[in-house]
Amino acid sequence: MERIENALRFLDGYLGSAFYFPYILLGVGLFFTIYLGFPQVRYFKRAWGILFGHHTRKEAEGDTTHFQALATALSGTVGTGNIAGVALAIYLGGPAALFWMWATAFVGMTTKFVEVTISHKYRVKDDKGEIAGGPMYYMERGLNMKWLAVLFAVCTVVSTLGSGNMPQADSLASGLNASFDIPPWLSGGALALLLGVVIIGGIHVIARVASAIVPVMGILYTIGAFAVVASNLDAVVPSFVAVFRDAFTGSAAGGGFLGASLAFALNRGVNRGLFSNEAGQGSAPIAHASARADEPVSEGMVSLLEPFIDTLVICTLTAMVILSSGVWQEKFDNEFQSFDTTFLAGAYTDQNPAHVSALASHLDPSGERLALASGVFNVQDGRLAVADLTILHNRSVAEDVTFLRDGQPYTGQITLAEGRLQSDVALHGKSLLHSVPLTVEAFKRSFFGVYGQYAVTIGLVLFAFSTAVAWSYYGDRAMTYLFGHTRYVLHFRLAYVLMFFLAAFIDTSLVWLISAITLPLMALPNLLGIILLRGEMKQAVRDYWRDT
Repeated sequence: MERIENALRFLDGYLGSAFYFPYILLGVGLFFTIYLGFPQVRYFKRAWGILFGHHTRKEAEGDTTHFQALATALSGTVGTGNIAGVALAIYLGGPAALFWMWATAFVGMTTKFVEVTISHKYRVKDDKGEIAGGPMYYMERGLNMKWLAVLFAVCTVVSTLGSGNMPQADSLASGLNASFDIPPWLSGGALALLLGVVIIGGIHVIARVASAIVPVMGILYTIGAFAVVASNLDAVVPSFVAVFRDAFTGSAAGGGFLGASLAFALNRGVNRGLFSNEAGQGSAPIAHASARADEPVSEGMVSLLEPFIDTLVICTLTAMVILSSGVWQEKFDNEFQSFDTTFLAGAYTDQNPAHVSALASHLDPSGERLALASGVFNVQDGRLAVADLTILHNRSVAEDVTFLRDGQPYTGQITLAEGRLQSDVALHGKSLLHSVPLTVEAFKRSFFGVYGQYAVTIGLVLFAFSTAVAWSYYGDRAMTYLFGHTRYVLHFRLAYVLMFFLAAFIDTSLVWLISAITLPLMALPNLLGIILLRGEMKQAVRDYWRDT
């Protein structure tokens, strides 16, 4: 497992966590925002009109309505990124990460407008007469770059499993286990079967399910979120202030949070922003290709609403819940996962400013590393018998750590190698939370009390399940492109359902690391493609307004 972790972190260093990735993603969005004259502002009102049936012929070719296409794409974006992804961004980068999520969403509205418009223009019909579209088709037919199209399609299949499937299953299982004590294997198995039933029906069933689920889950989650915000009104303004104050400096340490540099907060905010709204990733164009529309630009306008709804509205609500409640700085009882546990040589505390600075640098990928503990150490009645070791868990100094074997306090020796525990014992103690558990704790801080967590859990089930459903369709279309027919789509769907089940009980941090790696695999080829077709995009917009 340690070798797998090291290999994944190595890949992440060149992809999702690479210094260049946020600048490319934001840069392409900013370029098109200026190049096309701020379409996310100028076309915002018209986009809502098109969504509800104006400016469109009912006889236009396609498999779904504008609303169903938007709902399908939204069901792929409004998911664990809004519940777990926001919590993870704040856990990693503090309030500053939210600012960069906003920036990603604002310029991402234009990016999505561009990628959907171009992909819609080059859509085709498959061997069953259904619409097939997405970046792979514009790459082949518009750019005459078959190799790039194949690369994108392969990356789509990989990313479908890595970011569209696994985080959803993991978050579902975590949420149901935390709120209802349902074993992950049981929730994962039951929902995997339901997922299989839905996705076998193809885009028509997927679109109907998505258009029914998305409005319900949005309303339910919003009510729960406003309850928390209303209960912590005095902290809302300071939370917004912290977001803007820390945006260009990084987030300072506070409570159990050890701080985050500007570079780290920017990187995590952009990465989680992309995971949330998928602007530039190339996934949403696959769903929008099925919409009934004569004009590709009109469908592009509908799509620019996605980052607005997903990130600027729903993610902001989640962030205000977490920040105003203060839970992001608090330590809670935790069962430690080995993936997130490190033993340091020397005694450190988060009450000492010098120690905090050293620990924050150690946790920053570009910072100075502290000495890791190695050797054999004694444990007595579940407690370390030495005082010159520090245990980090979930990027915080762990407290009240107990070593357990078979659920009982352990007495004996443990072996550490380069900061990693080599002995077969479990650890329990207090540390920061992240992902779904953090959002669940935040939703308890309202006048609903512990019942507030059920808004998260029910919303999470709907959010994550609908996301997994939508992403299965993206994988379907990629497989159809790669093989030229739909013969192997069923095989992909079966593998997709199996992976959903297995991800329900895989290490949470490992799942999110895989997700962080797979996102850029799709985004980088897609961003290159739309930049190369910038002139064609601008002409399409001109033609649209000329003919309207």
